[in-house]
Amino acid sequence: MGTSVKTLIARSRESFSFLYQETIDRLGDVTFFNPERDVPDLSGIGLLYLPGGYPEKHLEALAANEACRKAVKAFAEQGGQIVAECGGMMYLCQSIVTDEDEFPMCNVLPYSITARTSDRKLSLGYRRFMLDGREYRGHEFHYTQFLGETPTSVVQVFNAKGEPVNTPVLRHKNVLASYTHLYNL
Repeated sequence: MGTSVKTLIARSRESFSFLYQETIDRLGDVTFFNPERDVPDLSGIGLLYLPGGYPEKHLEALAANEACRKAVKAFAEQGGQIVAECGGMMYLCQSIVTDEDEFPMCNVLPYSITARTSDRKLSLGYRRFMLDGREYRGHEFHYTQFLGETPTSVVQVFNAKGEPVNTPVLRHKNVLASYTHLYNL
């Protein structure tokens, strides 16, 4: 990604909180916004970075901020570059389903995520994959899952032992999304 683009980063106490200082430093010209309450100004933004966290703990606030969700969707549909990791990827999906209700998200990716207690399953480990001639490394840590079938990945993801894992990397226009928290964005 590099430091030559203006980057907008989603950040909140829990929903989008898994940020590495090294990543922020590498991205250079960075501005933060809180998707729970802010409506981002995406004009002139080269990269929208949606890091991981626990959006499932703040679904009412995220769903209520419809203006933010629509702005993110419009940015994606107009070809804006987005990197979404774990909670950020969940935010880009159609909805997140809990034991209590279903909450609309940005609807950039045509999937729903389940955070229901009966669907909880720990996915944990180091991950790596090759995309567009570049190796990406990171880690995965989550209990949520895709509702229904896991989407087809654009690349094969491997664990630390080099074994294939069923963690999809998703692409839509200029959106790169996965459960993997990247070390080398």
